[in-house]
Amino acid sequence: MAVPKKKISKSRRNMRRSHDALKNATYEECSECGELKRPHHVCPSCGHYKGREVMEASDAA
Repeated sequence: MAVPKKKISKSRRNMRRSHDALKNATYEECSECGELKRPHHVCPSCGHYKGREVMEASDAA
């Protein structure tokens, strides 16, 4: 059975896990209303996507 010959140090273990961290979500400005929205998503405040209205604007935001 395979068993590690040496203990992996905390530093080496953490270096291996350096790519597992969560990245911040990206946002861009809506071209219609100027509010921040996720790229390639419908704007939640005005309901526009790619310059045209695709859904009713929500009053909750």
